[in-house]
Amino acid sequence: MVFRWTGRKPARHYVRVSFILSLLALWFGGAPAWAGTIQRVEVKSDSVVVTFDRRVADASSFLLTAPQRVAVDVTGASPGGSVETGGLVNAVREGEHDGGARIVFDLARPAVIASGRFGDGGRVLTLQLKTVDDSDFARAAAEGRMRILPPFNMPDTGTAARYQVALPVPASSKALVLPRVEGDPDRPLVVIDAGHGGFDPGAISPTSGLKEKDVTLKIAKAIRDELLKSGRVRVALTRDDDRFLVLQERYGIARKLHADLFISIHCDSVGSGDASGASVYTLSEVASDKEAAKLAARENKADIIAGVDLGSENADVSSILIDLTQRETMNASAAFARLLGREAAPLVPLKSNFHRMASLMVLKAPDMPSILFETGYISNPNDAAFLDSAEGRQRIAESIERAVEINFAKRFAAN
Repeated sequence: MVFRWTGRKPARHYVRVSFILSLLALWFGGAPAWAGTIQRVEVKSDSVVVTFDRRVADASSFLLTAPQRVAVDVTGASPGGSVETGGLVNAVREGEHDGGARIVFDLARPAVIASGRFGDGGRVLTLQLKTVDDSDFARAAAEGRMRILPPFNMPDTGTAARYQVALPVPASSKALVLPRVEGDPDRPLVVIDAGHGGFDPGAISPTSGLKEKDVTLKIAKAIRDELLKSGRVRVALTRDDDRFLVLQERYGIARKLHADLFISIHCDSVGSGDASGASVYTLSEVASDKEAAKLAARENKADIIAGVDLGSENADVSSILIDLTQRETMNASAAFARLLGREAAPLVPLKSNFHRMASLMVLKAPDMPSILFETGYISNPNDAAFLDSAEGRQRIAESIERAVEINFAKRFAAN
């Protein structure tokens, strides 16, 4: 499976003339002169921070075996600067490669890049490392590159453009088995994602040992049954057993099925304190509060992160398309989140600030409304008992069913 934030295959774009003209203006207005030099490469315990003196175009990474290494190619950069090793990295080497710089990290033990992001306007690249075993490293090495784009903000023209973007899901090196879709073929499709699974247990209750992966699967099945009972939607589960799916596969399944709504089920957790209550997250590039930021950091470390494939487009144009498409999708997601809060209030204990925003990768499908539903705190004994009870699961399922029914009724009425 190829892991990318942005890929290489052509995309189909349907846009208004004004939007096309604005893109052409950007295109012919000239591209930025990226020419950053590496100032410093700093390896901490489980992360790598690369600092440049100027904004760079983008970066991509891949794994090498025999010996085990992580290679990072930075477009529009040149090697140089100081190096500080440590943690999971024994040595760092820099060199010129294909019009940019290549940085190679010799690993002390098998590790993959769990997340990557640009900061400081594209002048700082931070990579989060995650230790794995030899077999998982070999699998990741065979899956190809991961690409990271720096932030790009389109100028505010004061004019709103409506558009649709159809983007292909990145190809997989192994066959992606799509789940069974149940329900009337003429109904909209809701895909329910049970978080974690397989060797990734998620959060674990400190008192009972209850695992998030088991709780989320039970809740997902309860939601499926309640939605099918209503007869108003079709339903599919990303997983119906105890197996691991990478984040890209989770929303990739939903997009391949052309889902109309994606709901990822999770249980929250805190290291200390008695926090309780359910909350819902929708996508935002800036976390809405510190707790949301912590959640994003924790969930994004679950695996190598992927994104959408926008082909060989100019990096800025690709970024604009993703950004604008996500804005419209984010609005639809937020509307459903507010609706869920209203319908869940009589049935499920909720946090006072129920709707939050975070940059969670599982929500980053640009053309499919998506929410992550933290159904309660598995670290809280009372919440954990509620989540693991038949009554608690039924109440959560009823909340989802009511919100889904109203959501699609409103959508169809507007068309």
